[in-house]
Amino acid sequence: MSIQNVNPAGLYDGTPSGMSHAKVDTEVGLVFVSGQVDWDSNYAVKNTSIEAQTEGAAKNLLTVLEAANSSAENILQLRVYVRGEVAEHMERIVPIIAGYLGAARPAVTGIGVASLATPDTLIEIEAVAKVSK
Repeated sequence: MSIQNVNPAGLYDGTPSGMSHAKVDTEVGLVFVSGQVDWDSNYAVKNTSIEAQTEGAAKNLLTVLEAANSSAENILQLRVYVRGEVAEHMERIVPIIAGYLGAARPAVTGIGVASLATPDTLIEIEAVAKVSK
């Protein structure tokens, strides 16, 4: 089995915490993307609103997928972790996420959580995708 780490240069460095932005199993052609958040290269949240953080996390997700030779169209499963009650944020975050997914229509799970990586982080998005052919 051949496993590759994916860590795009423009995103924060996960090495100090022992993580990669994604792992690619080239033998089966799957990309496992770590939860993406709206962080800058210093691990600080860039925006304070749930809408802006959703945009930032989605952009980072696409950056990782591209670096892993994949795309939004190849996402099989998406998990969206939201601080608090998911239902309270649905009408604000769903249109943003749908805009980044286009016609992909992956299996999606929304999960409300008490906390994320930092107190200012409001949303985290992780995915499983196929490698582009």
